[in-house]
Amino acid sequence: MTPVQKLAGLAVLILVLMAAAAGVTWQVQDWRMGKKLSEQAGLHKDDLAAISNAAAAQVSAEQGKRLAIEQQLATQDQQHTKELSDAQRNQALLRNRLATADVRLSVLLDATDSASGCNVPPAAGAVGVVHAARRAQLDPAHAQRIIAITDDGDNAVIALRACQAYVRTIAR
Repeated sequence: MTPVQKLAGLAVLILVLMAAAAGVTWQVQDWRMGKKLSEQAGLHKDDLAAISNAAAAQVSAEQGKRLAIEQQLATQDQQHTKELSDAQRNQALLRNRLATADVRLSVLLDATDSASGCNVPPAAGAVGVVHAARRAQLDPAHAQRIIAITDDGDNAVIALRACQAYVRTIAR
């Protein structure tokens, strides 16, 4: 073999050894990086699990608050519904008593007002029970209209209280 052939064979051998060393180095780097990547993936998985658990706990707490508020609102709604039905029942009883003349609606008259022109006797008669200042009885139809107006006012006050309680509960 000639020295050039020996040199070429030596060069090829060096190239083969260098390629083998590069391949081995590449494989070792792959193992090391694979290990690092798997460690990072494990840490990432742990972080995601912690975040997930915290989010689930927060959702659970918010659901508990929402359920408590819903129960509170349901209780308040029942209370206000009962108040409204009681007021309506009382108003119906009063209207019935006015209609049957079981109760009469009267107003106080100003004894010093000479412009009123009412000729109502200043003292109660033997039939009456009222022993106060001069009074005048209202026509039953007018009394019914007055009661209807007070009914509307009572209903409005009850509805307003219900709205205020709702807003107070939600605003907490």
